[in-house]
Amino acid sequence: MSKFKGAGFVFIYFLTYAMRGSQAEVETRECVYYNDNWRTEKTNQSGFERCEGEKDKRLHCYASWLNLTGTIRLVRKGCWLDDFNLKIQPPQLGPSLLGVLVYSLLPFAILCLALVLACWTYHQRKPPYRHVDIGQDAGLPPPSPLVGLKPLQLLELKARGRFGCVWKAQLLSEYVAVKIFPIQDKQSWQNETDIYLTEGFKHENILHYISAEKRGTNLQMELWLVTEFHERGSLTDYLKGNPVSWPQLCHISASMSRGLAYLHEDLPYRAEGPKPAIAHRDFKSKNVLLKTDLTAVIADFGLAVHFEPGKPPGDTHGQVGTRRYMAPEVLEGAINFQRDAFLRIDMYALGLVLWELVSRCTASDGPVGEYQLPFEEEVGQHLSLEDLQDVVVHKKMRPVFKDCWIKHPGLGQLCETIEECWDHDAEARLSAGCVEERISTISKTTNTINTSTSECLVSMMTSHSDTDLPPKESST
Repeated sequence: MSKFKGAGFVFIYFLTYAMRGSQAEVETRECVYYNDNWRTEKTNQSGFERCEGEKDKRLHCYASWLNLTGTIRLVRKGCWLDDFNLKIQPPQLGPSLLGVLVYSLLPFAILCLALVLACWTYHQRKPPYRHVDIGQDAGLPPPSPLVGLKPLQLLELKARGRFGCVWKAQLLSEYVAVKIFPIQDKQSWQNETDIYLTEGFKHENILHYISAEKRGTNLQMELWLVTEFHERGSLTDYLKGNPVSWPQLCHISASMSRGLAYLHEDLPYRAEGPKPAIAHRDFKSKNVLLKTDLTAVIADFGLAVHFEPGKPPGDTHGQVGTRRYMAPEVLEGAINFQRDAFLRIDMYALGLVLWELVSRCTASDGPVGEYQLPFEEEVGQHLSLEDLQDVVVHKKMRPVFKDCWIKHPGLGQLCETIEECWDHDAEARLSAGCVEERISTISKTTNTINTSTSECLVSMMTSHSDTDLPPKESST
């Protein structure tokens, strides 16, 4: 039996057909013959076919047809020998046009779908504002899609940094600052909000908190932190464009130290509620803002950690903060995860910020140089961790004091205080409260300070308990 090509199903029907007579007359059987493919095979199209075969095998008549989408078409009729070795093969069905199109276009459709999905994912996960270091030229401020929201109206982009953007905004009739975090930095936003909401956390030298809220939905969500606005900006920005007089230096230094002392204090017994000790962990001149009268306020508590008596400090990591302001023990990864260790790290950074102020003071006889960051002269603006480890840890270098500073009665004493803040031995560093007292004294008089250093060493444990907090996993 030959193969038939077409689309549909093949049906073969067997008929036992005898011309005449009994079972003994099977050899005289005839079948109606038909061949739809008679032209190709060069046979008759129709007629009768005599069935001849061996006596021990039965003879049959058969008919085969195709079912083409519901239309029956006869293909062949004739004799069929009852031979069990014969195998019937259905016709090979050719591929339909629809099948060809599906198999041809399916890979292309899958590729297009993957590209669309990749583009959608990219735009969904992209931060609302691209990261730009504060020291770089950021160009035109990016438009905010949320500027039309009321009653808070964003007015002017003031700064962009590691954790987001800071906008000048208008809330009803007053100006406020809005720090906008992308959803990727939710942990920083949550931590800073928690610090501001700490019971009893309020001081004239701490940035005043107004509210925290979420704007938008899903991956387009922005996390807003609303605080008071200070037009003068950060201490870094102010020192870049303005030298400071001796009275101004004393006022900024004293108010800054006062704010840090309040942050470090553990105040368990207060009418407005107890306040735990808090370590800033990213103290630098960029995170110190200036009011109109140059009073300093401390800001940016995204990395801060608070310490409650009898409780571990929580999830902390040793090497955090801004690299340039990292203490030697942080750079070499040898931090003792206790409260006083974290507070002494802040004191090292305070020493560097005080040096920045002294370097821009007009009180000395010498010229006032351009503003420089700590260690900028030693290792440049773009320093690596290895550079700082070599300079600060191994060589034990610190920013240089000019001779004209040391010769000035007030600046000379302040330089001594700075040296005690950034001492390589963390336990020998001054406390923030002691620095505040020294600066207040220095500002009033230029006489020699007889205060014993031993009375000013860092000792921040509460008076009601001398027990250290349990250390966390030591850093290696």
